[in-house]
Parts: sequence; structure tokens; C-alpha cells
Amino acid sequence: MTVATLSPVLKRAVEEGRAVAGLVVLGWEDARSYVRAAEEADIPVILQAGPACRRNTPVPVLGKMFRALAECAAVPVVCHIDHALTLQECVEGIDSGFTSVMIDGSKLPLAENIAVTRGVVDAARAAGVSVEGEVGVVGYANGAPSQPTAPDDAGRFERETGVDALAVSVGNVHLLSEKTSSIDLDALSAIRAQTNIPLVLHGGSGIPAATRWTLARNYRVAKFNIGTELRMAFGDALRYYLAHHPQSFDRIEIFSAIEPTLKQEATIVLKTLWGPPGQRVE
Repeated sequence: MTVATLSPVLKRAVEEGRAVAGLVVLGWEDARSYVRAAEEADIPVILQAGPACRRNTPVPVLGKMFRALAECAAVPVVCHIDHALTLQECVEGIDSGFTSVMIDGSKLPLAENIAVTRGVVDAARAAGVSVEGEVGVVGYANGAPSQPTAPDDAGRFERETGVDALAVSVGNVHLLSEKTSSIDLDALSAIRAQTNIPLVLHGGSGIPAATRWTLARNYRVAKFNIGTELRMAFGDALRYYLAHHPQSFDRIEIFSAIEPTLKQEATIVLKTLWGPPGQRVE
């Protein structure tokens, strides 16, 4: 069994100057492709069930699916609830077998965010589950704007919640289809100086691969959430297959044909972030 919690996976990444990919899952086929990619690359992976995934498939079903993949995998697999907004959502994930939960109180005043997150940490600790929190708001491409993370707020949040990982807003943006994010390295350095735990960047698809590696090696960013670029690869492969097989109608046949492309793209992401071990610059 290689079901893993988030904390030890990120701890290893920090110690070795690497980062782990949090891959956004929407269904069985992409989750299976991501685990196969991780096994082929011999790299840990984080399977993430975000709000869209949870709206489409009940959390207890997702928990069993993620655990089934993780328990048979040859590498550590973290089963992660992403962007839960309430303690109840996190508890449902914990009760359904998830090994990590992300409570997103970023739109709340800091004191309320801390209180909600502390409650999740207490519930998660009792179950041996890791917790990711967020300070500052990561905005969306053509949507809600970002609110940068204040370094002092990040330090206070870590001290008063006891989270295992901290998502921050430093120029990263959700749902970017091109790699155009401009990361504020000065802000990230200031946050790093005020905190001790692994840092997380959501909206990783908008960050160029070379920048991801620099942030992993030099800024204690140990987790990048990647969704949009893999969904784009899925869509491109699907359109290509259907254009060349216009009579095809069987879901299993179609999705099986595009899984190799999705696995290949996921492998590239995993290898870029994990890279060779090296001395992290502090």
C-alpha cells in the first residue's frame, strides 16, 4: 500500500529541493493516467478532487476511487480534497478516505480564516490527515481578481493554525491557458522568511516550467497545482481521435485511446517539478 498523507511527501520535497504536482482530477481515466505516469517516473503524486469534480461525483465515490488507485500504486499517492470551503466538506472527505484536505478560507477576514482552519486541523489531526490552508486570494483568468498574500499574515496563520502547507498568492492565477504568470519573487521571499512550512502555488499551469523549477529549488515551493494544461491536453487528444475515428462511439474505447497522451503530459509535469535532488537555497 502506498497511500500517503501530504505532510511527509512535502517534507521530503523540501529536504531534497524538489516539488510535487497536485494534479486536478475530473474522472477515473485521468486519475488512472496520473498514477501510471507517477509510477513510470518513480515520483510521488497528489490526486486532487476539486469543487468541479465533487459536484460531478459524490465524495464517498471519489474517496474509494482515489484509494483504490493509491493502494495498488508503486509510488506514494496523496488523496487530496482541494478548495473545501467548510469544516463539513473537509470532514466528509476525511470520512471518505482522503488523506489530505485543503480548507480555503482565503476570502474570509484573517481571524475567521484562522478559526475555520484551526477547526479543520483539529479534526484532521485526530484522523491522521494533513491540512493545506490559504492566505491571500488566488484569482482567476478573466474572473475574480487576486489579493496578494501579506507575509506577516502568512506567518501568523501558520503559527495559529498548525497547517502542514500554505497556499499563497504572489502572481499565480487559476485557469490560465498560457504560461504568462509573473511571480513576485520579492513577495515570495518575504513570505518564505516569515514561515517554516512548505509553500503551495495554485494556478501552476500559468507558470513556465523553468520558473516552477526555480521556485521549487530556491523558494520552498513544494507543491504546484496543475489542472488547466492537462485538461487542454485531454481536449486536444479527444478532438484528434474523434476527427480520425468519426464512427467511434464507445466511451471506453475513446478514453482508452487518449489516456497515453494524458499520461505523457502528466509525466512531463511530474519530472519537471521533481527533477534531480539538490541543495535548496535559503
